[in-house]
Amino acid sequence: MAAVVAATALKGRGARNARVLRGILSGATANKASQNRSRALQSHSSPECKEEPEPLSPELEYIPRKRGKNPMKAVGLAWYSLYTRTRLGYLFYRQQLRRARNRYPKGHSRTQPRLFNGVKVLPIPVLSDNYSYLIIDTQARLAVAVDPSDPQAVQASIEKEGVNLVAILCTHKHWDHSGGNRDLSRRHQDCRVYGSPQDNIPYLTHPLCHQDVVSVGRLQIQALATPGHTQGHLVYLLDGEPYEGPSCLFSGDLLFLSGCGRTFEGTAETMLSSLDTVLGLGDDTLLWPGHEYAEENLGFAGVVEPENLARERKMQWVQRQRMERKSTCPSTLGEERSYNPFLRTHCLVLQEALGPSPGPTGDDGCSRAQLLERLRQLKDLHKSK
Repeated sequence: MAAVVAATALKGRGARNARVLRGILSGATANKASQNRSRALQSHSSPECKEEPEPLSPELEYIPRKRGKNPMKAVGLAWYSLYTRTRLGYLFYRQQLRRARNRYPKGHSRTQPRLFNGVKVLPIPVLSDNYSYLIIDTQARLAVAVDPSDPQAVQASIEKEGVNLVAILCTHKHWDHSGGNRDLSRRHQDCRVYGSPQDNIPYLTHPLCHQDVVSVGRLQIQALATPGHTQGHLVYLLDGEPYEGPSCLFSGDLLFLSGCGRTFEGTAETMLSSLDTVLGLGDDTLLWPGHEYAEENLGFAGVVEPENLARERKMQWVQRQRMERKSTCPSTLGEERSYNPFLRTHCLVLQEALGPSPGPTGDDGCSRAQLLERLRQLKDLHKSK
């Protein structure tokens, strides 16, 4: 019934948006080669966003929203290959690291840890919009780091918490997630580096497969294979049962608040399967993503699903958070189901607005994958205002 009501709401302004989106998509397909080349040049010559005006409150420190260069922007397969397979990518990461440390000496966002019964999850803002995490067994004083891209910032948190780092969980190989593996594993001699053997993760010591479990103190963390962004991408699920709290999903670049990662090394079908893996988890699972993309992602969600009230409420909250440079992490998977378009490819509203006509076999999985691919294409063209 809700889907029918939403479909009715799509008429009028929503239907007009659907026609506009189809026009954008068809135009993007017709001019794909030239537009990609143009965007590739523009992404290196000018910033994406204009700087924000001074905030109203004089107590708040003003930092413009001009974002650092993102190596994962649409600059073509040649650059992606150089970034992931040659030393050029590492040097670019080191440049990112230096600039971010100078610009954000205290981190790009203000974060708050989550305390449970003997477990602490501490988000660490790194680079220009990444998050690393410490998962701490507070009784045993043992810590696990997730995607420690800035070893200096992660080490500072380890020392402040007074814990012993015994494991690094790496979601994937990109330097903005794996760049700190070397320094931290050398500094902490007993530290193990976990990740997928398919992903060429630097300084990997303990390869993981789908559903393998890493045990540290009372922490039980399961690896789930979620390929698409990279061939060996993993997400990590902290089981909430041992500490009688919610489970926590550390999603890397698979899933963000109201968004998902780009499909660099897979197909739309592969990415859809990975997202469905996450959809199978409980609604109260806390989502800890790899980037602070909430405001931009919710802006795009408003374009493709303008009548979604859950998205509107979340956007208002996110804007209040970001005005004070507060982190938007975590959300819950229950929330994400209500407004994240990449988790809503089964919804009638999006299918009518963007989806292809059913094929002769009526294969719903195929049409959902095509819809996901169209959403991703539109997101790559979208520029938040």
